[in-house]
Amino acid sequence: MANKSLFNSVRHRLGRASVRNEAGGSAYQLSPRHQLAQLAATGCFNNTFYADARAQLDTLRKLVDQVDDNVFLAKLAVYARERAFMKDMPAALVVLLSTRDPRLLHRVFNRVVDNGRVLRTLFQMVRSGQFGRTSLSSSLQRAFQRWLNQASVDRLLSASIGNDPQLRDVLRLARPTPPDNSRRALYGWLTHKDVEKWAPAAPADLPLEVRSLDRFRTATSPQTQVEIVRDLSVRWDLLADAAQGVSVWKAIARQMGPQALRMNLNTLKRQGVLDDPEMVEYIAQRLQDRKEIIRARQFPYQYLSAYLNIDPEMPYQISRALHEAAEIACGNVPVLSGPVVIGLDTSGSMNSPVTGYRGHGGTTRMRCVDVAALFAAAVLRRNPDSVVIPFDTRAYHANVDPGDTILSLSQRLSQFGGGGTNCALPLQDVNTRLRDRKFAGCVLISDNESWIGHGRWGSTGVMTEWETFVKNQYRMRGHNIASPKLVCIDIQPYGTTQAPERADILNIGGFSDAVFQVVSSFLSGDASGFVREVESVVL
Repeated sequence: MANKSLFNSVRHRLGRASVRNEAGGSAYQLSPRHQLAQLAATGCFNNTFYADARAQLDTLRKLVDQVDDNVFLAKLAVYARERAFMKDMPAALVVLLSTRDPRLLHRVFNRVVDNGRVLRTLFQMVRSGQFGRTSLSSSLQRAFQRWLNQASVDRLLSASIGNDPQLRDVLRLARPTPPDNSRRALYGWLTHKDVEKWAPAAPADLPLEVRSLDRFRTATSPQTQVEIVRDLSVRWDLLADAAQGVSVWKAIARQMGPQALRMNLNTLKRQGVLDDPEMVEYIAQRLQDRKEIIRARQFPYQYLSAYLNIDPEMPYQISRALHEAAEIACGNVPVLSGPVVIGLDTSGSMNSPVTGYRGHGGTTRMRCVDVAALFAAAVLRRNPDSVVIPFDTRAYHANVDPGDTILSLSQRLSQFGGGGTNCALPLQDVNTRLRDRKFAGCVLISDNESWIGHGRWGSTGVMTEWETFVKNQYRMRGHNIASPKLVCIDIQPYGTTQAPERADILNIGGFSDAVFQVVSSFLSGDASGFVREVESVVL
């Protein structure tokens, strides 16, 4: 007989974890394409618990060279912006694409650069010299010029909000040729040029929105400002510094979209807007407007962020509206093919900011564990027969009511743990305590930095426990059932995993609700993985 310790089918299935992750634990290496997709869907170019911002940039450039597929690069830039809702990473991918394939650059530029903030971010990246030059290439300059000339007045005014760089810096370097005197006057106004230099344009050529904005800023009474605001549709930021009193702030609030309202609830309270019951009712309705929430493509966790940060004296209707908005934002979370085990990582590294450390005043208060808990809560709400198991160096038994709101569930779940990381514990707990329960699979939500515990034959603990889990499911239901599936959702930009990609295992990165659709399809038998999801983007 052949040597069974060498020629063992289980050992072959487990595979050897041949690399170390950032925490020093055994892990499997993702393919370069998968690593690049993972980085694009989670990276924010900020310091994380285990890596710094410079390492992310270096890794991005290295992986782009390794993959060396411009079509994939273009599709990934679109995926990262349109489905993962990222800002900095897709902009960086566009800069890299501009040096490799100008034709593809022009095909994806407007899909990635869909607002002024991304435009200024991309400009800043070029000007920094981190991608080889400090000026716009001819192809990038044409793309900038086209964007600037085609952008609506409202979009250009919105793009003018913010510094370092300012929109006038972009205009001065891109040097777009204005198609008419209206745009020529607007460019002169945005770049603070003397009126004499607008010729042949004149102040009368300025768009109506700009003339009204100037009138608002120079108005001498609140009544005049209120009248102007009622017919003026620009971002509230352009009005705030000149607003004269509560009546004007109420008018501004009525012009805000749901996203601006959500982000500025405390400001509106300080300005006295929420002392008016009618305004409270209006804002609450806008916050939970289904069509607006879907159109704005908001992360579900952003409603949790607003909820956690609102003034303790905020009217109840407002806090309740945030609960409803979060339910809507997670509304496309599908019903899965069966109950699942939800492993929620609550270890110490998960207490780091989900978008990284940005320095004093710029770091989000939303932690990785908050986002992971929200994911777990959303899955549990739609699939109430599932079991959620928070873990760090031990598995916790969470007594939660699946009928509770997503925000309340996620708050409760995020309070467990805080120690080291052993990603095998949820499966280990199920394999002992719940071994007679039927599950469609397991969803692990983590930063994948497991460093405690070992598996058999050089594998990870997750893989060893997964094999036991699969055996238990076959034992109960027979081998003719659909194979149980393991999904590892990683919300940080690292390049290793605790379970290698294969037919019954999916690794996916990101913290937008688009992840749920991929998970649902995989659990239902679709073999497509994360990379194939990116490759499915139509250019």
